[in-house]
Amino acid sequence: MSHPELAGAILNINLGAIAYNYALLCKQAPNSVTASVVKANAYGLGVKYVAPVLFKAGCRIFFVATADEGLELRALLPDAEINILNGVPIGYDALFQDQRLVPVLNSLEAISSWRRFCISKNMLLTAVIHIDTGMARLGLPQNELEIVTSDINLLTGFELRSIMSHLACAENPEHPLNEQQLLLFCSAIKKLPKSKASFASSSGIFLGSKYQFDLIRPGAALYGLCPLKGISNPMAQVVRLQGRILQIRDVDTPQSVGYGATYHVVGPRRIATVAVGYADGVLRSLSNSGSGCLNGIKAPIVGRVSMDLITLDVTDIPSKMVHTGTMIDLIGPDNPLEQIADSAGTIGYELLTSLGLRYHRTYVGTSE
Repeated sequence: MSHPELAGAILNINLGAIAYNYALLCKQAPNSVTASVVKANAYGLGVKYVAPVLFKAGCRIFFVATADEGLELRALLPDAEINILNGVPIGYDALFQDQRLVPVLNSLEAISSWRRFCISKNMLLTAVIHIDTGMARLGLPQNELEIVTSDINLLTGFELRSIMSHLACAENPEHPLNEQQLLLFCSAIKKLPKSKASFASSSGIFLGSKYQFDLIRPGAALYGLCPLKGISNPMAQVVRLQGRILQIRDVDTPQSVGYGATYHVVGPRRIATVAVGYADGVLRSLSNSGSGCLNGIKAPIVGRVSMDLITLDVTDIPSKMVHTGTMIDLIGPDNPLEQIADSAGTIGYELLTSLGLRYHRTYVGTSE
């Protein structure tokens, strides 16, 4: 959208903060190489803006989920290493070769298929092996890992770039599964050909050096999300979302607000209608639980979030500060993503990747 004055909300994305966060993560794991996860359109923030900033900040290794994302990223970063977490779609090995995409091989079948292709081309193409250590999602399960470790020839014919796994509960430092997964991963890499090891994403990086290995793979922390529960967020804020007030009205008992009459005012209140809704990524679960903020003063969401609108109780904000056209923070310094996620019963990841297309987006914080 080219006209901010016509938009219902302004989404400000600070690219300088992303570069700062990348540098901070490098310092957090000084003995590791720091990659960047830019899947899902850089967690909803715009990969065509974010990826070049990370490359300029020194990142040379990137992870995305799908081959389509890999092709988009290759057009942006001709010289980067691009890893595809979901592996090679059946029949598209030659595309990976042509575009220099590195597949993450998640099963014995995937390993065998990539090996056959590399041998047929007489080329040592690269790949990453993913081991499942406790997610029961992608990655070699233990029975397939035993087959591979008993016949290392299965890993010949291609270049093993790295061995990775993924933590299930790293955001909770006290969870016993962290240590269990670490032990399984350490045991696995001892049995496999010597290669770089990668275990920690954003939260795992902050569990300490024993989780960091050769390569770390931050995603959410790059975009400002707090990596661990119960700590002060060390990451710089990246996102600010401001919604435009369309109308203000004075209501009194027994007036209800919004669909389903789920909220009834108690006494005289001022209600502001703001031009965002669940079509823009303001989750419906924030009905009667979320809030906006203006000059440090909270304005709770009252009534249901609808497709295009939310209603905020602005009674506690001085009337001279609130009028039609005022922009009110929905994500900002006084309304961080983690707090909003708690109110919505979800996580900051979902909020970021749900950010809508109707916002006017502004990118700041770089010289380009």
